[in-house]
Amino acid sequence: MAGPLLHGTRLASGAMSQHATTLVRHEWEEGDRRLEEARSDPRRYERLLRQVAIVIDELRKQVGQTYSLDQLATAYHDAERWGRQAVEERAPSPGWPRDLSLVLAAAFYAYQRGATDYLS
Repeated sequence: MAGPLLHGTRLASGAMSQHATTLVRHEWEEGDRRLEEARSDPRRYERLLRQVAIVIDELRKQVGQTYSLDQLATAYHDAERWGRQAVEERAPSPGWPRDLSLVLAAAFYAYQRGATDYLS
């Protein structure tokens, strides 16, 4: 039986394929780029940074301090559920659901640097 879909890419049963991990890392990079573009609106940028910090805090709980990029990419598969809950509880702002994908991607982009197999 095939694994679940992640952003149009089928996951191997129980693990991310190298291709799927590469694809989500591109999503994370795009999220970070969009976050940086928001600097032109200081109020929005500060709200986004607060939300990214909350997601990073939740990531520590989800994947811990020692993890690989594949493990992080696997956690990304379920991040919308727990990320939405965390942001809604701790830092909602007008229109925040619209920015959730940006916030999640930017948080994972930052957190990937701590992966045991991270190479820039």
